[in-house]
Amino acid sequence: MIQSGLKDKVVLITGGNHGIGAATARAFAAEGAAILINYLRLPPQGEPSPQGSTTTDEEPGIAFYNAIRAKAADEVVHSIRKHGGRSSAIEADLADPATIPLLFEQAEKLFGPVDVLVNNADHCEQDTFIPGAEATTLAPDGFPSQPISAAGHDEHFAVNSRAVALMMAEYARRRITSKVHWGRIINISTDGAPGFAGEISYGASKAAIESYSRAAAVELGPYGITVNIISPGPVQTGWITPESEQVIAAETPLRRVGQPEDIADVIVFLASEQARWLSGQLLSVSGGRRFL
Repeated sequence: MIQSGLKDKVVLITGGNHGIGAATARAFAAEGAAILINYLRLPPQGEPSPQGSTTTDEEPGIAFYNAIRAKAADEVVHSIRKHGGRSSAIEADLADPATIPLLFEQAEKLFGPVDVLVNNADHCEQDTFIPGAEATTLAPDGFPSQPISAAGHDEHFAVNSRAVALMMAEYARRRITSKVHWGRIINISTDGAPGFAGEISYGASKAAIESYSRAAAVELGPYGITVNIISPGPVQTGWITPESEQVIAAETPLRRVGQPEDIADVIVFLASEQARWLSGQLLSVSGGRRFL
């Protein structure tokens, strides 16, 4: 029987109110870990273009995705506690650097020092190099893509890159100061990080995560902290319409769309004792869609 070694570990997960983050919180709780979930309820993104397919908030698509992104993390926390687990949640914007130490302080107050950090939260507003009058093509997720702007660029990097770097730095400071020679950081990127047409700032900000992670793996390794990256392919977190799901499944060697639990299981593995000799690695968790 595989022993993950995660019982009574304290896990801090960002973006945990739905999708991959919520599935990851439940998966860690099943291993006996205590979970602090950070989340931010987000306003709806733009409507699809006239030629795009329309959906309601009852089936996957833009309306459904907007509805679940606007939820608090209460359901996730309740589901963990119902099964005897320990979990709490705090809503806070990672774009504000002052948020970051507060998350660690809250985790320590509730459960103890953070052992495992999962940087999953992201900001995604579709943008493009194509000028406005010509930008008629939808982004890969079905949302309309707007011309890149300074504000849009900065919003992506504030959450997807700067916050991740500051979260890792705060985690490292606390672990090193306490002289605990063990730690796990798992950062969530995207298979679009090498270059994401239609979502250019999102992809670029995720590529920065990958660079930060590799540097952190080298610097923090002597302190017993591993740092790894997961690069998901398309995952049904509510945005993939039934029509798109069929197309994605046909293009995927394992012939289905990824589910949040598929990613969560790999995150838990990277935090476990079985992954103790893995660091600085990027794992494509995509059903075989991408080879690294």
